[in-house]
Amino acid sequence: MPGPSASEPPAVRAEVAESWRRSLATVDPARDSAPHVGGDDIGARWRDSPLRAPLIGLADQLHDIAHDAGFVAAVTDEDGTILWSYGGPVMRRRAERVNFAPGGRWDETHMGTNALSLSLRTGRPSTVFSAEHLVAALHGWVCYSAPIRRPDGRPLGVLDLSSTWDRAHPLVLSTVRTLVSAVEARLPAPAAADAVRLTCLGGGRLVRAGQPVRLRPRQVEILALLALEPDGFTPERLQWAIYGDRPASLTTVKADVSHLRRVTGETITSRVYQLAAPLSCDAVELLAALGSGDVDTAVRLYQGPLLPGSQAPGVAEWREHLAVGVRTAVLSSPDPEHALRYGERVPADIEVHEHALELLAADDGRRAVAAARLHTAQRG
Repeated sequence: MPGPSASEPPAVRAEVAESWRRSLATVDPARDSAPHVGGDDIGARWRDSPLRAPLIGLADQLHDIAHDAGFVAAVTDEDGTILWSYGGPVMRRRAERVNFAPGGRWDETHMGTNALSLSLRTGRPSTVFSAEHLVAALHGWVCYSAPIRRPDGRPLGVLDLSSTWDRAHPLVLSTVRTLVSAVEARLPAPAAADAVRLTCLGGGRLVRAGQPVRLRPRQVEILALLALEPDGFTPERLQWAIYGDRPASLTTVKADVSHLRRVTGETITSRVYQLAAPLSCDAVELLAALGSGDVDTAVRLYQGPLLPGSQAPGVAEWREHLAVGVRTAVLSSPDPEHALRYGERVPADIEVHEHALELLAADDGRRAVAAARLHTAQRG
């Protein structure tokens, strides 16, 4: 059966069709297996992973499922690289032929539409059946995945059960969810400094003790600025950083800060607004990665501009600072993977795609991805 095209049949599920459209820019449906992560010691990464101990505790259950039901179990990291897998002899050999094994990259950019890549992208349990897979080599498969999260809500990876399409059953996804809940229950509790997690690259979200906290956009802006500037703000300076020349009273700012104190556990001081304890925040981690020259971590963390919908002057300044920092680091890096991964976030950036092409060897299959992106950017 041929792989999907840009004009997929209308019966295809919307999330699958959308994934096909994204995936076709980077993945050839005729490829025969997932790419392998080069230069990494997957064994060492698995030994150091916080998922290892919980999975060992569930080994008997996973082994029973693999042997009795004819499935392959796999666990990835947050980037979609398989760290561990287990299956009976027949299914294991079948899985190895498509590199559904430790070291295989199963995110959407590298292996197209599959249950693991959908769970990674959406943060929800996913099922992908037979020809819903972008890659034709997977049309004989059915895959069930669910994301694994830390207690503070940050993604850790995905747990997947896969088999041949004739073993499909709706209860398998419930089994995956149950296994993920058991894994998450065995994860160590976060340290006090990590109990609150702010995500503000590509969007804004606050999680406390594993639960999302509802905040108004202005309150997310304030918290992001406090996280990025540990020396803090006077009330007047914070008022300008949020509102600029727009009319707003100090009373409004004080009310927002008071609310944030309650939802973050009284961590904001009074006279000068600053965090009394470090706040776990992706933008702060990005800033640290840039400062230490860790381009790999910086590219992984950069999921998009800082609070892209915000018009607050202080946020806009930091947004530009972080964007320029990541872009400069990528253009200075000799690793083409950095330009390729960053290029996903900046499809209109011609120079980034040109940089990727300059670094990729003539026989590197990834040149097609960079060339397609460059062509699209130039046409835009």
